[in-house]
Amino acid sequence: MPRTMLSPHDRLLFALAHATGAAPALACPLWSVPLSDPGQIHHAVTEHVGTERTVVVTGTLERRLLLIENSPGEPWTAADLSGRTHASRTWPAWVRGNLVITEPNDWLSPVEVTDQARHRLLRPRLLLTSLYHPEHFPLPRFPLAISDLARAARLSLLGQVELMDMQLGATLPDILARVASGEVDILGISATFGQHDLMTRLLDEVTVADQPPLLVAGGSLTVRNERVLLDRYPNLIIGRGAGEPTIADVLAHWHGDLGREQIRGAAFRGSARGEGTLTIGRARRTATVANRSQTDIWPELDLLDATFAHNGVAQLELSRGCTSTCSFCPRGHKGQWAGADPDGTGWMLAALREVFDRHPRISRTLYVVDEEFIGRGADAVPRALATADQLAAAGFTWETSCRIDQVVHPGQDHDWHLDRAQMWRDLVQRGLRRCLFGVESGVTTILQRFHKETTGEQNALAIRTLTALGVPPRFTYLTFDHLMTVEELRQTYEFQGRTDLLLAPRPKLSVAEIVDGVRDAQWVAAHTTGRPFYTAISYPLVGMECLIGAAYTRRVEAAGLAGQPDLSMGRVQARYADWRIGVLADWAQRWIDRNFPLDYTLKSLEKILTGPAYHRVRDLRQVFKSTAYHLLGDLLAVLAETDPDTSDRLRLQQRCAAVVEDLIRQLHAALDPIMTTTVLDLPPEHRDLLQREYDRWSATHTWQLINAADPCGT
Repeated sequence: MPRTMLSPHDRLLFALAHATGAAPALACPLWSVPLSDPGQIHHAVTEHVGTERTVVVTGTLERRLLLIENSPGEPWTAADLSGRTHASRTWPAWVRGNLVITEPNDWLSPVEVTDQARHRLLRPRLLLTSLYHPEHFPLPRFPLAISDLARAARLSLLGQVELMDMQLGATLPDILARVASGEVDILGISATFGQHDLMTRLLDEVTVADQPPLLVAGGSLTVRNERVLLDRYPNLIIGRGAGEPTIADVLAHWHGDLGREQIRGAAFRGSARGEGTLTIGRARRTATVANRSQTDIWPELDLLDATFAHNGVAQLELSRGCTSTCSFCPRGHKGQWAGADPDGTGWMLAALREVFDRHPRISRTLYVVDEEFIGRGADAVPRALATADQLAAAGFTWETSCRIDQVVHPGQDHDWHLDRAQMWRDLVQRGLRRCLFGVESGVTTILQRFHKETTGEQNALAIRTLTALGVPPRFTYLTFDHLMTVEELRQTYEFQGRTDLLLAPRPKLSVAEIVDGVRDAQWVAAHTTGRPFYTAISYPLVGMECLIGAAYTRRVEAAGLAGQPDLSMGRVQARYADWRIGVLADWAQRWIDRNFPLDYTLKSLEKILTGPAYHRVRDLRQVFKSTAYHLLGDLLAVLAETDPDTSDRLRLQQRCAAVVEDLIRQLHAALDPIMTTTVLDLPPEHRDLLQREYDRWSATHTWQLINAADPCGT
C-alpha cells in the first residue's frame, strides 16, 4: 500500500507486525483505539505484545512516536504514526547517541535504544492533576491547563505523562492513592480560584510521605498565593507564567540536566549564588518566557473524550495574554498578547473534529477562551478573519471574548469603525455564535477607577453596534466596588436597566448605516428591541474581588479598607468606603451563591445544546437575570432609607434579608412552571442533570457564601 494512503491506525498495525512478525487480528482493539490518548494506545499495544516487552508511547498528538522492544539484544521498532520521516522530527538534544534510527528517512525503522535512553523515555513519571469542586460547577470544561503541560512534556520525549481531572470523576483520595502507588515521580497540580482548600489538603498529605514526589503547582490561584504556599511547602515549585517551559525544565531538572535556578518561569525556596549571602530559604523567581516566544500553545487531547462523556465542552486557546492593564486584574503572569498563526491551526482543529465525531450528540461548538481574540496591530483584522475561516472550514461554530474597544474606539476615525463593523459581521457569517465583552461598567468614573480606558458612552455605542450588526454578545459587569459612591451605584442600576442599548439585528443595512445610526437617538429609538441591558449580562450583581497584587487592591489598602487575605480566592478581604453599599454587596453575593450552581448548570447546558432546547435554557436564565435586577432596585430603595452617618447595620441587614427572602419566593414561583416544560425538551442525560440541580436548589433554604473566607486566613 502506498505510504500516503496509510492511516495512523494502519501505521500502528504495521509497526506491531514489524515488531512481532505477525499482523494483529481484525477484531482486536488496536483497530479502533483512539490515537488522541497515549494511555489507551499503550494499554492496547502492551496487551497485544505482552508485558515482557517494553512499550513506549511518547511524542505529541500530531507526531505520536511508538517504540516497541523486540527480542533481547535486537533493535527496537520505532514508528512515527503521523507518517512523517524520523529525520523530519525535531529531536531533543538528549536523544543524540542514545536513540539511533537505522532508517531515518522512513516513518518505520529499527532503532538502537541505549540504557540511558530507556531510562529517559520511561522516567520521570509525571502525574498532572486538575482540581475541582463539583458541587459548585456541575458540568466540566476540557482541562486546557494540564493538557497544554502534557504536550510540553511529551515534546521533550522525557518520561511518561498521566492526567487526572477531578471534573471527570477523580477524587482527592484517588489522586493520593495514585501518588502512594510509588509510580509518580513528579506531581503537577493545577488550581484556580476557590480551590485552595483542595490544593492544601492534597499537598499536606503528599508532603508527609516517606518519599514524596517532586511537587509543582500552577494556575491563577497559586500565583496569587505564592508567598504563603512557599512558606508552607518549602520544596514546592510554583509555575509563574504559561507553564509549558516550566514543566519541560522540571523534567530536565529531575534528570539532573538543569539546576532548580535554571527552571524558567518558576518560584521556589533556595539560596542565592555568591559569597557572603544570608539568603538560604529565601523565595526566588526565575524569568518567565514571553508569549511571543511560545509558538506552540496547543493541548493534548487525552481527556476530551471523557469530557464529552461527562457532558462537558471543548476549549481551545488561539491567543494568549491581554492588551489591557485593568486595575482589578493582577495577572501579569499572563503576559502581553500574542496570537497563533491561523495557518498553523488546521491540524489541531482536525484532531478536535475527530473526537467530536465520536460524540455526535455534542454541539459542534468550540469555546475559544482567549482573553482577547482580536489583538492589536495592522494584521489584527486579517488574522481574526483567517482564524474564523479555519474554524468554519473545520465545521465549528465558536464563542470567544475580547475588549469592547475592538468595536468602538474614540481615538479611531470613521474608516476604522467601518472596517471593524464589517469584520464583526464577517465573523458571524464564519460561525461566531457569541462573544463576551468585559464592559464592567456604564459609569465613566467607575471605568476610570478600573483603568478600563473606556467610557460609559463608548460602551453604549459599542453595545448598540454589536447588536445591530447581529453579533450575539454577552457582557460582564461589576455592579459593586469597594470605592464606589451611592450615586455611582444608582447610575449603575440605571445603565443596566437601559432599553436603548440592545438593538434588533439589521442584516440588510450597510455597516455605514449602522455605524452612523447608533449615534442618532431617533434611529436608535426606531431599532431598539426594548429589552433592558441587564438581560445580556452574564452574571448580574457581581461585586469586585480585591485580588492579591492588583492595582485596585492597593488603592483599597491605601484607603484603609483592606483586611486579611482570603487564600481560597487569592484575594484580600475588604470593607466598602460606604458601609451601606457593603451590606448590599454582601447580600447580592449571597443571592448569587445560592443560585449559582443551578444558573451555572443552565449556562453550561447552553454550551452543549442546539435548537429549541438551547432557547428554552436561555429563557430560563433570563428569569434569573430579571429577578436579580429587581433585587438590586429593592436593595437600593432600602439603602436610600438608611442614614449614612449612623451604623444601623443590623437594621439594614434585617431589611435586606427580608428583601431577598421575598424575591427567592417569587423566583421559585416563576421557575417552577417553566422548568417543567424545559426539562421535557431536553435529551435524557441532560434532563436528569438539570432536574437533580433544580431539586437541590429547591431544597436550599440558607444564604451561605460559596467561598467564604477561612477565619484563620489559611
